[in-house]
Amino acid sequence: MLLAIFGRYFKDENFAEIQHFFDSLEKKKIDFIIYRKYYEDCLRNGLNLQARIKTFDTHEDFITHKFDYLISIGGDGTILSSIEYIRETELPVVGINTGRLGFLAGVSAPNASKAIEDIEKGHYSIDSRTVLQLESNVEIFSGVKFALNDFVIHKKDTASMVTIHTFINGEFLNSYWSDGLIISSPTGSTGYNLSCGGPILYPSSESFVITPISPHNLNVRPIIVSDKNIISFEIEGRSSSFLATLDSRSESINQNVQLAIRKADFKFNLVRMNEENYLSTLRQKLMWGYDNRNFRH
Repeated sequence: MLLAIFGRYFKDENFAEIQHFFDSLEKKKIDFIIYRKYYEDCLRNGLNLQARIKTFDTHEDFITHKFDYLISIGGDGTILSSIEYIRETELPVVGINTGRLGFLAGVSAPNASKAIEDIEKGHYSIDSRTVLQLESNVEIFSGVKFALNDFVIHKKDTASMVTIHTFINGEFLNSYWSDGLIISSPTGSTGYNLSCGGPILYPSSESFVITPISPHNLNVRPIIVSDKNIISFEIEGRSSSFLATLDSRSESINQNVQLAIRKADFKFNLVRMNEENYLSTLRQKLMWGYDNRNFRH
């Protein structure tokens, strides 16, 4: 088994757990290649790693090496960042959670070694998620036009609201007068979309949700559409530039940029351990059914 180990930065509070994880890989003689920047961060923070570890830097390394799994060490943001490297390889991703909320990163850091044992035994399932793909008439996002959560068009800073003319398969849907517009996948529906009043989509619903951000017309509401549609946009505003984001990556654009969102031709494969499932994660993370009121007598 060959693992790709990916992380964005090392946290001191997880030192013992991460050291134990790498020690267990060495003990089991499991080969791995680690993301170079994360490897350098681990060394700076005193982690004891085996000598002459191989590192990777780009998506091309995932074509060269026949990885079996990617181990993402961090929070959900780290998993979102991993799509830049995985892309169409559809490499299964195991999320070790050293962050906070963890909708996607389902394995706690203390259980990282056990998760590898379970994977070796085949005690897991694959949760395939839809990926968003951006199309544009100019080169943006360095050509990496994929997102797992959402695509957002947003006004810049304190600029006045923007008008986003939105079309589905070329047919006019609506002109959104707002601070911006979110196109969310089911995975991203529990993120920015939810905080802006959008609905939660079940992962296998094969849908997108279009959610305005602070709309001027209060009768404008989120709408759910099939992910078989192509959603395109024309942007107007007093400002000459706007923000476009794919998950956590942002680009400045002007109103001459033509944009469209469709479903990518590949899936993002998330490894779920047997004790995990989406609905239990949803109840736990959103605290459904919990009564946290403090009564005074």
